[in-house]
Amino acid sequence: MTALLNNLDRLATGDHDALLRCCAVEAEALAEMIKEIPALDPKPAQAFEAGIAQPVVPDVFVRPTPDGGWRVKLNSETLPRALGDREYYAEVSRAVRTDVEREYLAERLSPATWLVKSLDQRARTVLKVSHEIVRQQRGFLVHGVQQLRPLVLRDIADAIEMHENTVSRVVNNKYMATPRGIVELRYLFSAGLSSSTGGDAVSAEAVRERVKRLIEQEDPARPLSDAQLADLLRLAGIDIARRTVAEYRELLRIPSSMSRRQLKKQAAFSA
Repeated sequence: MTALLNNLDRLATGDHDALLRCCAVEAEALAEMIKEIPALDPKPAQAFEAGIAQPVVPDVFVRPTPDGGWRVKLNSETLPRALGDREYYAEVSRAVRTDVEREYLAERLSPATWLVKSLDQRARTVLKVSHEIVRQQRGFLVHGVQQLRPLVLRDIADAIEMHENTVSRVVNNKYMATPRGIVELRYLFSAGLSSSTGGDAVSAEAVRERVKRLIEQEDPARPLSDAQLADLLRLAGIDIARRTVAEYRELLRIPSSMSRRQLKKQAAFSA
């Protein structure tokens, strides 16, 4: 077993003949040893670590309405709160005797009022941006990631007549609770790939989801190459190059067709 663990690279490439020589065992014994590998823990010390998982708290809630629309609401628990105590201000103002005291109160009131108004404006901006994102990504909310449309910050900025930098600050580190789960607002922005049939562009995120599904549905004995995946996507009207498919597959942490074929052989050998 020690010899096997020292030669995991050969196990990864499916070189069982070399493993038989290294381990000095029969094929049946090697198969039993390989079956034990998935049960081993590569990071055993993690069992003694008591880390606390921090859940994601959504900043915006999106829910369908009976009339087919969408209700967008801010999460009041995540909003910073600041209130000006007008009663206390009025009480202190009545005791003012000099111009210096009156000027001092005005200087204190001005930034407090500005802060309250700024926080209110910030909340309104987040809500306005969220409403427009929901309007433009309705397909995603109804059908899922396969209907995620190409969207950039400029599209939202132009639609609500705000600066692109303002929209960027609003969506940064913000999360939205949708019928499709809690998603980061930036997840709903994606570059587009042109259609080979002249139709609407398709978002890169939706294409990655298609790549994942095609690989999940492939014949394990004949895994699809990147070139074959590109051909299938082009048949579906998506203009994409083989190298782009390879990039998306690697982002999804899916092995190449050759590696997937080797994994299939290893599984058959272990069985």
